Amino acid sequence: MLAAAALLVVGPRRLVRTGREVPDRLRAVAPSLVLLGAVLLVNKVARDYGPGVSWTIGWNVTGIIFGIEGTFVAWVQSLATPPLTAYFSFAYVYGYVFLLVFPLIAYLSLSDPDPLRRTAVAYALNYAIGLACYVVFVSYGPRNLIPDLVDPLLYSNYPTSRLLTQEVNRNTNVFPSLHTSLSVTVALLARETRDRYPLWTPIAVALAASIVIATVYLGIHWGIDVLAGIALAVGSVRGARALVDQNAPGERPAWLDALVARFG
Repeated sequence: MLAAAALLVVGPRRLVRTGREVPDRLRAVAPSLVLLGAVLLVNKVARDYGPGVSWTIGWNVTGIIFGIEGTFVAWVQSLATPPLTAYFSFAYVYGYVFLLVFPLIAYLSLSDPDPLRRTAVAYALNYAIGLACYVVFVSYGPRNLIPDLVDPLLYSNYPTSRLLTQEVNRNTNVFPSLHTSLSVTVALLARETRDRYPLWTPIAVALAASIVIATVYLGIHWGIDVLAGIALAVGSVRGARALVDQNAPGERPAWLDALVARFG
C-alpha cells in the first residue's frame, strides 16, 4: 500500500531523485526525527510504569465522561453492519499505520525540509501531551465501562489485534484519543502541502475521518475522547509550525541546533 501510494502521490521521478539525496535530506531533518524518537522511547517506557503512577496521582474522569455522554457510543453501534465493521476495523488497524508512515516518505521526497520537520515535531507533541494526559487522567473506554451495551467490534473482526493493542495501550488511557489526534494532525498537515501533493490531501482527510469514526464505532473511545483528540491535533500542528517556522524556510531552527549539540 505504501509503495503504490508513493508511486501515485509522490511520483517515480521525485522518488528516484530522493533516493540520490536521502543522506543530505536526513541530515537536514535529523534533529526533528531525534526528538520524535526520544519521545517515542519515553512513551514506550511509560507504558510499563505509567498506569501505576496514574492510579497514584491521576484523576478518574470515567464517571464524568459517561455522565456527560451517556450511551452515545451504544447508539453509534446500533447502526453497525458487517461491511461497516470490516471497513472501520481495517481503517483503525492498517489505515492508521499507513496514514502515519506515508507522510514521512512523502515529505522526505520534498526538497524543502520544513514539512517533514513539522510532521515529526507535531507527532512528538501529540505523543508527549497525550502521555501526560494519560498519567493525569484515568479513563476507561466504553467497551470496558458498559460491556453490556457496547461490543468490542474490533476484536470480533480482528481477534489477533488484541495482542497488538495490549502492547501499545492500556484500558485506562483513552482520554484523549491518540488515534484521533494523530490522524487529524496528518490531515491538517496534508492541507499545507496540497499544492505539492494534491492527491494526498483528499486521501488523508478521508482516511483520517474514517479512523476518527472508527474509534467510536468500534467501542474503543468516547465521543469526548475524540473531541479532545481533535483539540490536541490542532494544538500540536500549531505548536510544530511555531517551533519549526521561526526561521526562514530551509534553515534549521535554533532549538533543533541546541538539541543536536546536546544529544548528537
